Amino acid sequence: SYFVLVILLLHVSLFELFMQLRELHFVDLIWSDMIGFGYDVHRLAKGESLILAGVEIPSEFGTIAHSDGDVLVHAICDALLGAIGLGDIGEHFPDTDDKWKGASSMELLKTVMELVEREHCFVVNIDCTLVLEQPKILPYKQQMRENLAQLMELPLRRVSIKATTSEKVGFVGNLEGVQAYCACEIREV
Repeated sequence: SYFVLVILLLHVSLFELFMQLRELHFVDLIWSDMIGFGYDVHRLAKGESLILAGVEIPSEFGTIAHSDGDVLVHAICDALLGAIGLGDIGEHFPDTDDKWKGASSMELLKTVMELVEREHCFVVNIDCTLVLEQPKILPYKQQMRENLAQLMELPLRRVSIKATTSEKVGFVGNLEGVQAYCACEIREV
């Protein structure tokens, strides 16, 4: 097989070689990284709880949701599911199913991690952005990262959580909602 590879190198351009190897699924053996992207949004209301990455944050406003409303974990779940080609969080944990009413989003993430493992993959890293006008999450960010790192069995340096406001613009700026984004890299074993 190496001889064939050398002959191919002599007779075709690198691009053509790549395309031929791709057709033979050989590239899957050397390129097994997958990227996922997740997004979630929840409305906010006074008197509701605000849970982010399993940490209950003291706040006048909290999320309105079928589960515990952990918008950050929901975005992570969507990113992971997307990377392994298994749809989105709504397909696995529909808000029309009472089984998930009030469910811990960290438990949902645990289930998603089992799906990642079932697909013979592991998470390389996650990079999240939370868009929330208030409260400031800096005092809670370390615990949030630690919670995710522990559940996902990742080194802390591979769990990034960034936070920003929307500068008082739009529904987030008007304290009507919260958004979360997550990018992840997954590798096949």
